[in-house]
Amino acid sequence: MASKPPAGDPAQDSPRVTAPKHAAAGIPAVVHSLLISHQQMGARRTAQTLLKVNQKNGFDCPGCAWPEGDHRHTAEFCENGAKAVAEEATLRRVTPEFFAAHSVSSLAGRSGYWLGQQGRLTHPMLLERGTGEDGEDGEDGDHYRPVSWEQAFALIAEELTALDSPDEALFYTSGRTSNEAAFLLQLLAREYGTNNLPDCSNMCHESSGSALVETIGIGKGSVSLEDLHQADLIIVAGQNPGTNHPRMLSALEKAKAAGAKIISVNPLPEAGLERFKNPQTPQGMVKGAALTDLFLRIRIGGDQALFRLLNKLILGTPGAVDAEFVAEHTHGYEEFAAAAEAADWDETLTATGLERSEIEEALALVLASRRTIVCWAMGLTQHKHSVPTIREVVNFLLLRGNIGRPGAGVCPVRGHSNVQGDRTMGIFERPDPAFLDALDKEFGITSPRHHGYDVVRSIEALRDGKAKVFFAMGGNFVAASPDTDVTEAAMRRARLTVHVSTKLNRSHVVTGTRALILPTLGRTDKDFQAGVRQIVTVEDSMGMVHASRGNLAPASPYLLSEPAIVTRLARATLGPASMTPWEDFEKDYANIRDRIARVIPGFEDFNERVARPGGFALPHAPRDERRFPTATGKANFTAAPVEYPKLPEGRLLLQTLRSHDQYNTTIYGLDDRYRGIKGGRRIVLVNPADAAELKLPDGSYTDLVSEWKDGVERRAPGFRVVHYPTARGCAAAYYPETNVLVPLGATADTSNTPTSKSVIVRFERTDGEAA
Repeated sequence: MASKPPAGDPAQDSPRVTAPKHAAAGIPAVVHSLLISHQQMGARRTAQTLLKVNQKNGFDCPGCAWPEGDHRHTAEFCENGAKAVAEEATLRRVTPEFFAAHSVSSLAGRSGYWLGQQGRLTHPMLLERGTGEDGEDGEDGDHYRPVSWEQAFALIAEELTALDSPDEALFYTSGRTSNEAAFLLQLLAREYGTNNLPDCSNMCHESSGSALVETIGIGKGSVSLEDLHQADLIIVAGQNPGTNHPRMLSALEKAKAAGAKIISVNPLPEAGLERFKNPQTPQGMVKGAALTDLFLRIRIGGDQALFRLLNKLILGTPGAVDAEFVAEHTHGYEEFAAAAEAADWDETLTATGLERSEIEEALALVLASRRTIVCWAMGLTQHKHSVPTIREVVNFLLLRGNIGRPGAGVCPVRGHSNVQGDRTMGIFERPDPAFLDALDKEFGITSPRHHGYDVVRSIEALRDGKAKVFFAMGGNFVAASPDTDVTEAAMRRARLTVHVSTKLNRSHVVTGTRALILPTLGRTDKDFQAGVRQIVTVEDSMGMVHASRGNLAPASPYLLSEPAIVTRLARATLGPASMTPWEDFEKDYANIRDRIARVIPGFEDFNERVARPGGFALPHAPRDERRFPTATGKANFTAAPVEYPKLPEGRLLLQTLRSHDQYNTTIYGLDDRYRGIKGGRRIVLVNPADAAELKLPDGSYTDLVSEWKDGVERRAPGFRVVHYPTARGCAAAYYPETNVLVPLGATADTSNTPTSKSVIVRFERTDGEAA
């Protein structure tokens, strides 16, 4: 079993387990939201914040990127949104006295949950692991100490200017970063001389972008919120809205009320897709609405095979193909059709674990629908064959003309608030040359044209000594990345690690020789620059851009905003030779938006348009004009071979996932209410039939050992077995605890995204009997 946690850090490996729930939200969600909000913020502050979340004159939820409609409820947030706000607007504080009392070594022994519960960071802090004569850390080498902002910027500038090449620096960005801060950060990196701009998209939806750019010409979804309400059929594949995007459930409920059918494709049954108890209405609160018409409990990684066979069956149904759309708007149909015709029923049933009758029932719903939307998340994007899988989804929609039609299209559901906006702003290691040309023309600089490092290649560069300075704008890079032990060892090789953060996390205690924590304003905080209250902007998962205005006094007078941090760092690093007006950008963010408007298409008159309540939609050629800006000038059918994971005997296929008390690496609590887990996180969900074959009784304990090519193995110790109705041959466990099982080189073809949803594992019992 896992070792006991330090005193005051609750155990996470001995949960209480009850039956899973079959409905999401409702009264328990309201009670839990208010309980956590009151614990973190108190009653008055709870009212101050929650009534401003996602309002047109309020601030954007720091959680997910789900869009808001034009009509907003008074309580326009979900349970996990309330938790995200409570965590940021908490009254708890992490002060210099905290760091004086806790060494980095002791903090490294704490759980991520415990670290996050300590509160908001208040001062810039410096760690210097100077060594004494005996080679051990010096007297202060294990404690952060306060440092002035001027000293912090000077230290970073010193390290950056001392590098042999700008490509020895890495500038990481989390999805919470505003458009303004993201634009400034990529500008700083490129004026400095590197395209090393890894971001959290590299670990989640990079496969979506790769597939969509190739097939429809733009790496974003093609639907609006109104399209969901108008759809005849919505397929939700590899996604758990009830936990990860709860506000999506109200959109599905509205679509159902208008007559839509919903197919859920997932290895696990998810409470939110079974029944949604909408807390906005009395009837919804008590009774709720059934959402899913057909649940396909698919085997992990079988989605490409499923959509390929559906495409074959559509081709074989007279009149099912939109021949006019295919002829006018697509390319590559003949090659695709030949590949689809070769799809085999027996192979598909093996790959998917489904029954023939289930696929036939799905086909009937598909053929009855004139307007179809496919939504997906990381269940499709984190496999070796993720890009071909998403291409096959696009094939499926193109066949019946379901792109560029109201109520139809592709809907990759992004995670972090503004993760899509950061990419739009130029946070990308492989930028479009046209973007760089516009940037250079606007600022009189010469941006590098060679590609930079993504997340996986950044870790490799740190590991191999090719990168020496790591700068993170938000996020929890160490906990979010794959191959935990390798990632942590790589980070410790850096000369300097810098984290712009609101709260304490694991990345602050896995450091380079020197480390800085730079505390910043959050979404909930008021932001005044030069005496003028500022707004920032974000882009949601459906391409809507809108303003965000914090309404709370900052957690500390020593905080700087993200734009202020970037502008001051830029001036300290680039010096007076830089002609970029960094000081003007810090004084008024409208100046940043004016430059964005001149560099990025779709942002013309940015300041004027974002001032309108609700913001504005970015152009999307496939959606707006049925125009596809691909290499062929048309939407591209593709014909990749069908792939799916093959399992050796005695192994299962593991997917990493979130608990309900979690958002990415932020752990709000130790419960997973919908799955019946309470008071623990080190659990593994296993189908009872598989568990019987592997001699894994419910409640037994096991190590998880992943197996990759060439004998590479990774181990995650001390997981309690929970019998659960997963697809046969499949298992599931929470990340970041299981990120250690994903080798750094285990990535998706084309996108290089870690394959965290298809990890081959064996079980080694730790309570007396081998599996």
